[in-house]
Amino acid sequence: MTETLATKTSLPGYGMPGPFETVRAAALFVSPLQLSESPSPDQVRRAVGTTLRQLGVRGCAAQMAGEFGDHPDTAVTRMRWALATIHTAYPAPSVSATPHLRPPAFAG
Repeated sequence: MTETLATKTSLPGYGMPGPFETVRAAALFVSPLQLSESPSPDQVRRAVGTTLRQLGVRGCAAQMAGEFGDHPDTAVTRMRWALATIHTAYPAPSVSATPHLRPPAFAG
């Protein structure tokens, strides 16, 4: 359910959210933080952690699904904000080649 909702609200320029982004966005979605507060990345990470500890992944998904059922118009806007905010608060790690590591050898 969470992945389906995140897919329907994905952001232009971003690929489909991964499982961690989806769970974090669901937790932010049901947290008390608001877009109007312009929360800092630290506030977002604290809110996500607190909400996940309190509700768990399933609890966040259940509350979010209820909001999409009760208020679909505002829920889509909030999920877009949650996904964009998660991208900012949890930037993707940069992938850099490590020169001293060699690729694995394959037996022939």
